[in-house]
This record gives sequence, C-alpha cells and structure tokens, in this order.
Amino acid sequence: MKSEAVQEEGILDFLDSAVIRLDASGHIVELNTAATQCIGVGKARAHGRSLTELADFPTELQEALRSLSIQERGLHFQELQLNGQYYDCSIQFFDDGGALLELHNLRWELQRSRLQRSEIQAGLMKLLSRNLGHEIRNPLGGIRGAAQMLANELETDLELPELAELSRMIMRESDRIEELIARFGQPRLELVESDFYPLVAEVIELVQVEFGVAVTIERDFDPSLPPVVIDPGAVRQILLNLFRNACQAGCGRILLRTRISHEPTLLQSPSPVLRVDVEDDGVGVPAALRPLLFLPLMTGRRDGTGLGLALAQQVAAAHGGILNYEPRVEGDDEAGSRFTILLPILPALHE
Repeated sequence: MKSEAVQEEGILDFLDSAVIRLDASGHIVELNTAATQCIGVGKARAHGRSLTELADFPTELQEALRSLSIQERGLHFQELQLNGQYYDCSIQFFDDGGALLELHNLRWELQRSRLQRSEIQAGLMKLLSRNLGHEIRNPLGGIRGAAQMLANELETDLELPELAELSRMIMRESDRIEELIARFGQPRLELVESDFYPLVAEVIELVQVEFGVAVTIERDFDPSLPPVVIDPGAVRQILLNLFRNACQAGCGRILLRTRISHEPTLLQSPSPVLRVDVEDDGVGVPAALRPLLFLPLMTGRRDGTGLGLALAQQVAAAHGGILNYEPRVEGDDEAGSRFTILLPILPALHE
C-alpha cells in the first residue's frame, strides 16, 4: 500500500471512521477528527507521539502496533473496546513500514441490535402473557364464582357477616389479579409532564429504608434537566427494580447519573434524549447470561423470577425508549454493572 494515498491534507476529516496514520516506529503522522474523538487527544498533542502511549488499546492490538515492521498483511479486529465505545479495527501496512488504522464505531450497529432484541423480547412477553393468562384465568374464574356464591348466601346470614365480607374480598382480589394479567405484557401508560428528580428521591428513600447503610448511593445529576413526559409510577418501578437488583448483587455503592444526550440515537424521537445510568460495583452479570438478560423467566438468582428486567425493558419501550446493559469493565464478571435508560423528551417541552 502506498503512503501517498492519504497525504491530501484534511480530506480524512470528512470520514465518520477514525483514521490514524503511523510511521514504522508506531508514532502518529496524521489523524482525522473522528480519530481525535476516538482516542480523546487533539491533533496537535497527538502528532509525533506513540499511539499506544496515548490510548489504552486492548492487548492484541497493542501487540500488533509494537511489531509494525514485521507485519506483511492487513489485520482485522472485531468489537474492540476503547474509551467506553466499541470499534471494528483494520490495519493496512505501507511499503515504508508504517501503517494506516481505521476504526469503525459500532455505536449504531449495537443500538440497532439492542432495539431488535427489545422487539423480540416484547413479543415473548406478549406470548407469555397470553399463555400465562389462559392458565391462570380458568381457575381464577372458578375461585371468583365460588366466592360470589358464598357472598350471596352469607349476606342473608346475620350471624356470619364477617364471612360475607371475606368472600367479597376474595372477589375483589380476583378482579385485581385479572387486571394485572390484562396489563402483563401490554403496559398501559398514563403520561404526564413530570419533574424527574422528586421521583428519583422517592426511589432512593425506599432503597435506603430497605437496605440501610449497607449501600452508598451517589448522585451525578444534570441540573439543567427539563420536565419529562413519562408515566411516573412506571419509571419509578424501573429504577426501583435496578436499584434492588444492584443491592441483591452485593454492591456497596450505586452511582445514579442523569444527562441530556444531544447525540442522535435510533429511538423514534428527535434529540434530545434523557439518559439515566444506574451503575453499581456488585458481582455483575455472568458473560453467558448477558445476551439473555432481558428475556422473561431468565435469572441468575435462585430466588429470582426472571420478570423484573423483562418488564422494565418493556415499560421503557412503551415510552419509546430502551433499557440497555453493559458490564462496568468488559470481560470481568465481578466488575459491576451499568444499566442505561434512554427516554425521549417530547418536542412540546422545548417549544
């Protein structure tokens, strides 16, 4: 490959992919704007510096960069993590011993994959709702019918009024279960314009009452957060589920971070988007369970139902958002977890 192919000044800045040209010793000769965002270093500081000193690349890529002079054919790496982002990386080598790196950000592919999984999981929840509802409704109908017959008989018996009331209570609770079955798998939201932080304060208070001083909750809030249009009860339940999961995973610290993201996303909503991160230092999620984490009835705890996260993601999807998971440190099952909620902020709030 001839190095003259990349000598035109500034043309690489039009590319979305990060492009970095190295000399035979692994020092940076040229890089585009996307590359400065990738490694977190400006052009002036990066020129003439060793790439491996500026960015903490995965081990296999660092080994390749240290042995440029003996490489003869292009190399390709998939899903490398750098500064919290994932990249596909290709390296092409020049005749003079230098090299050209291209790093393609997988942000869109990963988000699209997550949305597709969310849709599949929503379909599974609806299927589970239909099947589970059928199995529960049949005996539930018999229980309610028997309770109604008892209530009718006992209402005329002046000596046993409390039994008639108990029968009516069975009927009321049966109706409540019927309503829960109807809503399971098909969240019905009551959207209102809400201040997000009082809702968060309620969740934190509940968690602190339940788990006490064993867990420290840190706040990293965006003070400019506007009111958001959400179902407060449903979003409160998502946050409560994530906090409880973290505490049950043995964490000693939870960080709650809020931000307004102006970066375009795949959500069916114009920018900006509310981003809420719930990060903990618990035992984390085993790598084998991560792709199945939001599927109904999937759980890593013996006493878990496998419904909490599935319902939480479904509620986020009903808002037009999404709930994501990633390990705090890739490859370490005990590095903790980071759950991210992305919720659209409706345009009417910014008119």
